[in-house]
Amino acid sequence: MNTDFIKGVVVPMLTPIDAEEKIDEAKFRRQVDYIIDGGLEGILVFGSNGEFYQIEEDEMERGLKLAVDQAAGRVPIYFGIGAINTRKCIRLAKMAAANGAAAISILQPMFLKPNAFELYNHFRMIAESVPEVPVLLYNNPGRVGYGLTADMITKLAHDVENIVGMKDTSGDITLTEECVRRNRDVNFKVFGGKDTLLYASLCVGAVGGVCTAGNFMPELIGDIYKKYVAGDIQGSLEAQFKLNPVRLSMDAASFPVAAKDMAILRGLDVGAPYLPNVLTPEGPVLDNIRKAMKEAGLI
Repeated sequence: MNTDFIKGVVVPMLTPIDAEEKIDEAKFRRQVDYIIDGGLEGILVFGSNGEFYQIEEDEMERGLKLAVDQAAGRVPIYFGIGAINTRKCIRLAKMAAANGAAAISILQPMFLKPNAFELYNHFRMIAESVPEVPVLLYNNPGRVGYGLTADMITKLAHDVENIVGMKDTSGDITLTEECVRRNRDVNFKVFGGKDTLLYASLCVGAVGGVCTAGNFMPELIGDIYKKYVAGDIQGSLEAQFKLNPVRLSMDAASFPVAAKDMAILRGLDVGAPYLPNVLTPEGPVLDNIRKAMKEAGLI
């Protein structure tokens, strides 16, 4: 199985919607082009910042088809799966495989607290339902309430042939490093999952990052990766330092609103989030976001 394309900055793309909360095709296609034109290496549709938890299956299929069509082979399109139910995840995985997804990413089930056997079986069954498709584990303890352990990740990487990598959003660089170290023998690809830790993740062997910042500041997040792989280690660190204040200013806004706030401040027409979320109103939070963006030369 070819996994050479699994690298670089992959962007969990925002999902522009209309007043009826359906995908706005024109805006969606423009966002695909914006990311690609920004020089980044991949797009993940229906990740956390793509508001996957809000979107019905038929709309996911429509969005994936739009992304694959608009990208036209310029970058790989990854498909995010975050359902709780294993059978639903299998259904989504098969749909993604049938509609041109280059790889799928699977988040551990939220709300539930599965034991090790249940969690292992969940990932294994989904991956084995699409044996021809590369599968990435998505570890996001901050959103689901528990994390994937290095032992669990290592077992899945060695037992299931098409589980070929992961996105680690734990913020625990030791865990990121351990997942690289333990799985080098199977060419397991690890992505960092926090924009503020892209440089650190690369330093411990990650192949890149899945980074929200690519939706609205591709030049900054891309600079970290490109300088690092070119051997300009100090330049990469400085690029990380330039990005961090902007990314950290998002934390005061409600999730996942700030990503759309920032895109709009950069002149991108990405629309509002799904209800109950709304765009951040004028006030101290938005003022601080705007200030950080101005200081970074983004607006």
